[in-house]
Amino acid sequence: MWPGEPEVPRYQFAGQLTGEENFVREDDSKGIVRFLAWVVGLFDEEKPNVLQRPQAVIADEHERIFVTDVSRAAVFVFDKPAGELKIWEYAVGLRRFVAPIGVALAKGGGIWVADAELQLVAHLDTQGNPQPPIGAGVLQRPTGIARDAVTGLLYVADTYAHDIKVFGADGRLERIIGERGEAPGEFNFPTHIALGQGKLYVTDTMNSRVQVIPLEGDGKPQVIGKRGLYYGNLVRPKGVGVDSENNIYVVESYYDNLLIFNEAGEFLMPIGGVGQGTGNFYLPSGVWVDSFNRVFVADTFNGRVTIFQYLGGAKADAE
Repeated sequence: MWPGEPEVPRYQFAGQLTGEENFVREDDSKGIVRFLAWVVGLFDEEKPNVLQRPQAVIADEHERIFVTDVSRAAVFVFDKPAGELKIWEYAVGLRRFVAPIGVALAKGGGIWVADAELQLVAHLDTQGNPQPPIGAGVLQRPTGIARDAVTGLLYVADTYAHDIKVFGADGRLERIIGERGEAPGEFNFPTHIALGQGKLYVTDTMNSRVQVIPLEGDGKPQVIGKRGLYYGNLVRPKGVGVDSENNIYVVESYYDNLLIFNEAGEFLMPIGGVGQGTGNFYLPSGVWVDSFNRVFVADTFNGRVTIFQYLGGAKADAE
């Protein structure tokens, strides 16, 4: 629970994903029953397929959880309805993934996956079959991605180009947001992104900050965080996410922390610290928040996705 006593807890450990050991098999009179085990490490079964270096995570309405793994060069699909772990390795035709980073849900099922080395965004259908990709010849190093379910627009952080490229549903480049620089609205190696409440959240990694950019109107970008050595400061921010109360989650990979800010950009609290224990991280990457305010963190060098449940009240505490 975070924060610890005597404070009122706002977050609770809800489990972790590591691989095949999340699926526990039990015998009954009807044969084999499979189900998803959120808390793992208590079972002695062989686990040949495990997360190695997870980068980003997202889940669909069918409770399938998609995790990109840059070391395994594949997407892990924790398929709860089917009761099994699937691994999708092919990005385009018979061409395999090389460095899958960002992942977003596609219209009608399936996913979009940004591959930084292939320099494109792959499109996989609901069964993991490659569909025509987007961004080839346009993207230099795509990393974070987010899709607007209303407009169908796909936002892609192009790290080496220092901008955010926006593609339409037909794959055409619609607009480019930002350029290299240090002023608000400018970026220096942006990585992960998120969408929420009509805003684009961008981890401006080498500027050591997060920028919140209104997608409509002429509002100015909001800058969150600054470079420093204290809790709440940013050195190498990566993943970014937002919950239903507009709390903002930022992965500070250098200090192995998940930092939580309110909508105004005020620092609320950290979770983490380097280690392998519950709530610890080792060079984490992506973060994503679902509709139930469960917070999924890609704990990259611990080879797992850690899940926290937001219990509410952080916004009220700040006020």
